[in-house]
Amino acid sequence: MQVECVCVIPARGGSKRIPRKNLKNFLGKPILAYSIETAKASGIFSKIYVSSEDSEILEFTKNQEALPFRRSHDLSGDFVGTREVIVECIQRLNLQEEWVCCLYATAPLLSPKNLQKAFLSRDDSCYLLSAVEYDYSPFRAFSIERGKNKMLFSKHFAKRSQDLEKIYHDAGQFYFARAKTWCHRKNIFEDSKSFLLPRSEVQDIDTLEDWEEAERKYQILRQRAEQKAVAN
Repeated sequence: MQVECVCVIPARGGSKRIPRKNLKNFLGKPILAYSIETAKASGIFSKIYVSSEDSEILEFTKNQEALPFRRSHDLSGDFVGTREVIVECIQRLNLQEEWVCCLYATAPLLSPKNLQKAFLSRDDSCYLLSAVEYDYSPFRAFSIERGKNKMLFSKHFAKRSQDLEKIYHDAGQFYFARAKTWCHRKNIFEDSKSFLLPRSEVQDIDTLEDWEEAERKYQILRQRAEQKAVAN
C-alpha cells in the first residue's frame, strides 16, 4: 500500500533581509521554482502546496502546476514559526494519517534523490529533518569579554580536533512527520531523527553573500553531475 505524503512549501512575500527572496532570480529562474521542481521530481508527494499570503507567489505557484494555499494574515509576520504554518495547512486541509513534508522555498541545492532517501528513512513516531555536521567544532568556540577571549568549553582545550565529538545542526531544507505529529509535538528537534547531508549541498540563505555562495555551490554540483553523466 502506497504511503501518502503531502508537501507544503512555506513562501511568504515579506522577507526583509533579501526583499522578495522567494521570487528572486537564482541562476535563471525564481528560487522557489527549484523546490517545486525537486518535490515533483522526487515522486513521493500526492500533492504539493505553496503556503503564502502573497498574490504574486500564489500566481507563480499555479504557473508551476503546484497548488496555491493562501496563508492566514496572522501567520504572515516576521516572528511566525515554521510549525505554525504547517499546522494551519494540516488543519484546513483536514489531513489525518498522511505524512507531511515541510520543504523550504530556498533549498536549490537539495536533490530529488536525497529527498527520496530521507522519506524512506522516516520514523512513524517522530520528526525527520535534514541535518549537516558543523564545519568547525563548536567545542573550540569562545566569547570575548572585556577584550579577552573566554573559552566556552575549556575542558576540551587539550583534545585534538579529530577527537572532539561530532555535532550537527539543522540544514534548513526539509522536515517530515505524520500530520498528527506536527499537530501535537511542538519541538521539532528533540528526540527526532536526522538525514545527514554533505556540506557541499547545504547553504543557509539569509544574506546576499549567502545567496552568492549558494549559486556557486549549485554551479559546482551541476558541473559534477554533468561530468559524471559524460563519464557513464
